Amino acid sequence: VQLQASGGGLVQPGGSLRLSCAMSGFTLDYYAIGWFRQAPGKEREGIACINSNDDSTFYADSMKGRLLISRDNVKNTVYLQMNSLKPEDTAVYYCAARPNGWSTTPLYYEYWGQGTQVTVSS
Repeated sequence: VQLQASGGGLVQPGGSLRLSCAMSGFTLDYYAIGWFRQAPGKEREGIACINSNDDSTFYADSMKGRLLISRDNVKNTVYLQMNSLKPEDTAVYYCAARPNGWSTTPLYYEYWGQGTQVTVSS
């Protein structure tokens, strides 16, 4: 089971990025996916999650209105569109998978990608 996060980079304040989380070794149909981020010196924070079966979603208040999580079960990939990025969004962004419903608690996720760096700076 592997997750590969990609799409990070350097972006100016107000800009957008789309992160991708490609999964292999298991069927996305049965796993909820969460996106987390971790800035230096801070705890890992759950920012967006999507269920496996009903596509219900969660967005953290810190980024609500600026995120859109979606999934493509054919491509076994989950996307996170991030808009109106701010310098305080700078962090390493991770995707993770767990069976059944989503959770914002990192401990409840079984599989993790390697992380992709997002830097918001002018």
